[in-house]
Amino acid sequence: MKKQKTLSILAATFALGSLLAGCGGGQSAAPQQSGTSEQSNGGGASAGGALEKLVIGVVGPMSGQYSDYGSTAKAGAEYALKEKAEAFKKLGFDVQLSAQDDQADPKQGVAVAQMLISNPDVVGVVGHATTGASITAAAQYDQEKLVMVSPSATGSDLTEQGKKIVHRICARDDQQGSKAAIYAKNQLNIKTAYLMHDKQAYGQGLAEEVKKQFEKDGVQILGFEGVTAGEKDYSAVINQIVAANPEMVYFGGYYSDAGIIVKQAREKGFKGIFMGGDGYDSADLVKIAGADNANNVVFTSTVGDVGATEDGKKWISDFESSTGNKVGIFTSFGYDSMGVMLNGLEEAIKANGGKKPSREQVLEAVHKTKDYKGKFVNVTFDDKGDNTFASVYVYKYENGQKVFIGEAK
Repeated sequence: MKKQKTLSILAATFALGSLLAGCGGGQSAAPQQSGTSEQSNGGGASAGGALEKLVIGVVGPMSGQYSDYGSTAKAGAEYALKEKAEAFKKLGFDVQLSAQDDQADPKQGVAVAQMLISNPDVVGVVGHATTGASITAAAQYDQEKLVMVSPSATGSDLTEQGKKIVHRICARDDQQGSKAAIYAKNQLNIKTAYLMHDKQAYGQGLAEEVKKQFEKDGVQILGFEGVTAGEKDYSAVINQIVAANPEMVYFGGYYSDAGIIVKQAREKGFKGIFMGGDGYDSADLVKIAGADNANNVVFTSTVGDVGATEDGKKWISDFESSTGNKVGIFTSFGYDSMGVMLNGLEEAIKANGGKKPSREQVLEAVHKTKDYKGKFVNVTFDDKGDNTFASVYVYKYENGQKVFIGEAK
């Protein structure tokens, strides 16, 4: 394992992050600890009988326009950790959660990763929630053998870079994008489409995968344009869309931009279908676009319908009554990602004779995860860190409500 960074280097890292990083809404670029769970969740007893502390980082955008993703994943992860408290106490360990805000910013992801690495008690990370921040953070974690399990970073490149520390329980963009295109052609009968993306790792990756599949299947692509995330006026590209008159517009990006694009396109007379990925999964899209405008907005997601079964409904009720939070987009996968991490941690502790495991020992145990029975998704990691059980699902907005359609096939 490499030597710890000196305080001076770490300070310089944060200073650089403060200058260069930052997401929308004028948020501070400094790493923010948006919630640390200090409950006794189990730990190794020291000579004096005290519980030995272990820390799991949970990282994602907890503030800014993408905060739905980080905050909902954190809530699920925290709930999973709370449930395992007594089991880890019996093993002699106090497992604590350290929630950090990367604001979905790649530079901020580096700063947060450096901070977590500098704490020797941190043995794993649930996150990051978005692809761009996950990729930059992974380069830091890889140097220190600090394992990460993302609930929601879908970018294909994340697991193609050969870093053993990287894992995710969700489907990849090449799965989500190709299945979205197949669904659009076969189920929505789309013959012409205009493709857009926000020039970011997640959104552009999805749009490119849709483009590949459409070209393969003979769907006519009338345009392929990148726009700048965070803009308030997309009239230039919308005018091109209206002139081209496609049956469908696919926009790879997040709900905050998608809502504006849908609203402005409807106002200019576009009546066709809008489609996107799990970045559309937020009630705020409907608020921004307007309920009527959001009709005919279809999106894919890596997360299925949590309340589809009686067991799922009970879990939702128990979660909401226990935490006071509503189940959100990545609550369920935050829960199962933490479950995978805790399972690996427990295995590492047992393999180490009940003593505090090293980061590399936790990494090895998590990487070997096979046939883990999560509450919402089963998990087996392949050599790249992808989940062989991951699936893609389809939803739509109808009369202001999200409606589950089914698995994308």
